[in-house]
Amino acid sequence: MPPFGAHMSVAGGLPRAVARAVVHRCDALQVFAKNANQWRGRPLPPDEVAQFRRDVASAGLVAVVSHASYLINLATADAALRAQSREAMADELDRAEALGLLGVVLHPGAYTTGRASDGIRLIADNLRELLDARAAGTTMVLLECTAGQGSSIGSRFEELAEIIGLMDGHARVGVCLDTCHLLAAGYDLTTDDGYAETFAAFGRIVGFDRLRVFHVNDSKKPLGSRVDRHEHIGKGHLGLESFRRLVNDRRFASIPMLLETPKGEGKPTGPIAVDPLDEENLNTLRALVRPRG
Repeated sequence: MPPFGAHMSVAGGLPRAVARAVVHRCDALQVFAKNANQWRGRPLPPDEVAQFRRDVASAGLVAVVSHASYLINLATADAALRAQSREAMADELDRAEALGLLGVVLHPGAYTTGRASDGIRLIADNLRELLDARAAGTTMVLLECTAGQGSSIGSRFEELAEIIGLMDGHARVGVCLDTCHLLAAGYDLTTDDGYAETFAAFGRIVGFDRLRVFHVNDSKKPLGSRVDRHEHIGKGHLGLESFRRLVNDRRFASIPMLLETPKGEGKPTGPIAVDPLDEENLNTLRALVRPRG
């Protein structure tokens, strides 16, 4: 069975995200290391960082990643916004390093004006600069495939490969594939042939050695819509069979598969409780795994 997990809230402190993962029997975890809709985050107290790391080890989580702020755009032609984005991404990497995370999942960015090739070059240059300044670190940048909305970069495997190539194949750059985004971008996972063609293309263009994480989300919108709207597993245009193929694909048996599906109301304080929607989605994924002889 692949390592299944989910994005969990850090409300009440980072260690509570680990506790939420534990009550859902997660093997892996994604968090925001700071508020995803703000440029600056609160300083992380050393005792909270130490407790988080102890709790991750105690829980036996095989991988923990953070998701970078949605405000970051390293592809923009606006020099001031790009500098602000670079500073914010530096903070994301430093937080992830302090927390001992596998990597920071990043939407590559949108070129807004000019050409996609210019935006791709800016992403590569800025990420290379950030990683070179942290040469002793281990945290990776995990480029997430996008749905292709507007001028966003990363909806095609070729764009992800070009960023990596412009970084000279930097060892600390990986990829996060989101099933909803793949479908929205035009990669058909709903048929045997479409699934096979999609991953054959990924292996040929990017390479499976770069794949570090899956976001497992169904899609409210159909194939090629270029619209990013997550749905519960089996309730959208991907359907159960798409996920059955994925969770039983031996190539991905060790790749963390993380939910980003809608949650229940939940309470930021008080006892940690199971979210019935997360529980349902995780149980659906687990039930799709075939026993292996």
